[in-house]
Amino acid sequence: MAHINHNFLKLQKNYLFSDIAKKVRAFQEEHPEAHIISLGIGDVTQPLAPAVISAMHQAVDEMAQGNTFRGYGPEQGYSFLQQAIIDHDFKPRGISLDLDEVFINDGAKSDTGNIGDILSLANSIGVTDPIYPVYIDSNVMSGRAGDLLNGKWSNIHYMPCTAGNNFTPAIPQEKIDIIYLCYPNNPTGTVITRAELEKWVDYAMRHNSLIMYDAAYEAYIQDEQTPHSIYEIEDAKQCAIEFHSYSKTAGFTGVRCGYTIVPKALTALSDAGEAIPLNSLWNRRQSTKYNGTSYISQRAAEAIYTPQGQQEIKATIQYYMENACLMRQTLKDIGMDVWGGENAPYIWMKTPQGMDSWQFFHHLLHRTNLVCTPGVGFGPSGEGYVRFTAFCNRENCQEAMNRISNQL
Repeated sequence: MAHINHNFLKLQKNYLFSDIAKKVRAFQEEHPEAHIISLGIGDVTQPLAPAVISAMHQAVDEMAQGNTFRGYGPEQGYSFLQQAIIDHDFKPRGISLDLDEVFINDGAKSDTGNIGDILSLANSIGVTDPIYPVYIDSNVMSGRAGDLLNGKWSNIHYMPCTAGNNFTPAIPQEKIDIIYLCYPNNPTGTVITRAELEKWVDYAMRHNSLIMYDAAYEAYIQDEQTPHSIYEIEDAKQCAIEFHSYSKTAGFTGVRCGYTIVPKALTALSDAGEAIPLNSLWNRRQSTKYNGTSYISQRAAEAIYTPQGQQEIKATIQYYMENACLMRQTLKDIGMDVWGGENAPYIWMKTPQGMDSWQFFHHLLHRTNLVCTPGVGFGPSGEGYVRFTAFCNRENCQEAMNRISNQL
């Protein structure tokens, strides 16, 4: 009889957002008359930009003609999109990249979860806490996380980010092999300063550590002094992999496209102590286990870099940030302690009256018919907080804030 990967049995029974959806469905069945507004799961609501739609139509038409039809594409992505990414996302920030350092994917979640395929199970892991669940769960699945003891995995080093340290993780005293950083942060909506990011790169260079830098929300940064990419920091190409997504940047949650940067200068050690380039290993992994992102999705992504596309997606980002501003101000006006919402589409709020995260989730759902995300679902330091997303339409955002103002 075949045997399972026993590490999967260590996972908590439900993925956070599946658990939320289950609880909301149960409430809706009990209260079919309730108009539930979700400010929990970070799914977008605004339609794709016209430039993107036009590009997709053109790509579909190409697939209908023999002379322009395309079958399997390159696993690493088409060069037209790789070049557009380099020219628009990196060159303006003084960052030079080669085409073969850019890997197109079907969204950042896939690569952040799969990147561990090329790394030893013996590596120690460090995470900011709270954190996006995929970083931890993917390491549990592979066998790096150890055992769950009192809400923490035994082989994972947690770096608390709370109001007490202004949501800025302290640089570890000990050596950690792989460190996950996400900025603008999901779930707290906070950002990291250039000076703090330099400290992390210095740490990684000093200890030969690898930084997994998730920049999925960088397009939402409003502060001109805040770095958009870790490669704005000197030496970062020697110690960091960076993940990007079009899901929230351009509303691609249903289209699926993103990219990962693996610099050729980046290496990790073999068992024999030899420095092995991670770019070539990741390329080998993708060539074997990934058949590439669809041509239509990549043409759609290319279109956001056109002058029309840039104007249109910036308007959509501004729409969501106006929602965030409304939410942040409303919550502050009723006396809540809030963070985020200035350089990210997430609001991080301290729960009132000493309620824990899930207690407040149920309180909010039953009293106002609104859905938030319990902070403890993002890690132990998320207890006592909840996350709100600004990815709703304006009417629902205004209605949700009216309910909170009148009923909390």
